[in-house]
Amino acid sequence: MSDKKTFSISELAKEFDVTTRSIRFYEDEGLLHPTRNGQTRIFSSKDRVRLKLTLRGKRMGFSLAEIRELFALWDETATGSEKQLLMALEVVERRRAQLEQQKHDIAMMEIELDNHEARCREALAELRQAG
Repeated sequence: MSDKKTFSISELAKEFDVTTRSIRFYEDEGLLHPTRNGQTRIFSSKDRVRLKLTLRGKRMGFSLAEIRELFALWDETATGSEKQLLMALEVVERRRAQLEQQKHDIAMMEIELDNHEARCREALAELRQAG
């Protein structure tokens, strides 16, 4: 399907397993720029790639603003730029730091749950012995 020059909103929705509403939202956010034939949206190969990159960026934890900024930097040149790559690396580093913090928070929560579970089991054992 990627050799095709244009795509309908339903074709993209089906290909990427997203709703047409999501695609319209990304359009409203300035990430996609379909042309129109009356009320019908006609998406280009570039829009298809942008949708794919948007979905990938979201999975990686990029905000829509960060994705939009990367697209804007990419649009400045035919092949991207050092500025774009540096920004992408910065976003990746921030996301990695967030994930590390979340891993730490989860580990601390697991310790707290283990301690709470142990106290509950001890209390339950004492109740059963007393009863």
